[in-house]
Amino acid sequence: MLNLGVMPSISTGRLRRDYLTGDRLQVVVVLVVSALSLTFLNFGTTNPAWFVALLETLGAGGLAERARGVFEGSDSAQLNRLIFWGGAQILAYTLLPVVAIKLILKDTIRNYGLRMKGIRSHGGTYVILLALSIPFVVLASFTPAFQAKYPFYDLAPGEGLWPGMALWWVVYGLQFVALEFFFRGFMVHGLSARFGYLSVFVMMVPYNMLHYSKPVAEALAAILGGIVLGLLSLRSRSIWWGVGVHVGVAATMDVAALAHKGFLW
Repeated sequence: MLNLGVMPSISTGRLRRDYLTGDRLQVVVVLVVSALSLTFLNFGTTNPAWFVALLETLGAGGLAERARGVFEGSDSAQLNRLIFWGGAQILAYTLLPVVAIKLILKDTIRNYGLRMKGIRSHGGTYVILLALSIPFVVLASFTPAFQAKYPFYDLAPGEGLWPGMALWWVVYGLQFVALEFFFRGFMVHGLSARFGYLSVFVMMVPYNMLHYSKPVAEALAAILGGIVLGLLSLRSRSIWWGVGVHVGVAATMDVAALAHKGFLW
């Protein structure tokens, strides 16, 4: 049992000098920046309605009305909303981490999972991982919860994949690059100097929570997927194969959902 009576007193100066230096400081920066980024994601900043309300609050009523027309009244309103969502996701996952890496940690972004050199030898592991994932995705695609959720872009009857779905897939893919950079790059590599492989399990918790609005099977799979992709990123020092797996799984999910809805034949 913890004896609070014998806990050492630590002055503010001593705390700064002994505890907020080196890898300890890096842990504080990475976790605080991660919390801020995820808070922005959680409280509506990826919703166009938030942007319209912000313009109105700033007194830009004319711009707010035009924005409302883009997101609600135009023929491409659904695509516009999704592109806004994807762009906001990309900013939330990258802006604060990049600023923190460059200005506070004084480090190079490449050290946070963006290296390309020497990653070819790890490709086989990721191909196997993707191959093992696809059958489970196909099975999940037969559930009503899955078909109600995917694809995010709802094709209208008779609508082709071009241009709406194709443009959305580009933004969707870039969003996965940003997501992998945030979780398997910034968090895993930013915490590994202090925690080693345990940084993967620290990252896994918020990554799992990100999936709470999705079908329960997908949220559970995110626990295992987050751990595996995190360990592989730590071993290879790169997120790029993980991006490939994530995009491959997401593409399989969308293709399966479209097939069930009769849009592929």
